[in-house]
Amino acid sequence: QVQLVESGGGLVQPGESLRLSCAASGSRFSPPLMGWYRQAPGKQRELVAMCTSGGTTNYADSVKGRFTISRDIPKNTVYLQMHSLKPEDTAVYYCSLSQYGMYYWGKGTLVTVSS
Repeated sequence: QVQLVESGGGLVQPGESLRLSCAASGSRFSPPLMGWYRQAPGKQRELVAMCTSGGTTNYADSVKGRFTISRDIPKNTVYLQMHSLKPEDTAVYYCSLSQYGMYYWGKGTLVTVSS
């Protein structure tokens, strides 16, 4: 059974940085696609960033140039480095993994950006 465990969320001030981590277990080695989504209060879940096993990345326009996604293949872990955080980045961030046509989700980690 695939399990995703996120960590690294918290409360930061605008302009600060955070790094989220997500460790996957129970999946195939090097899943084809891993990434991050987020859901702000009262809004739909949206893509933040995705990374293929080959290293191809895709970012939401709102985070380009500020966020960087990376993967540690041997550790089956995906990271999201977030810089220059803004209040509008406040959301629950969910890790996702796709393999064999299925999507899996973590329970989420809360990121709050506030002064």
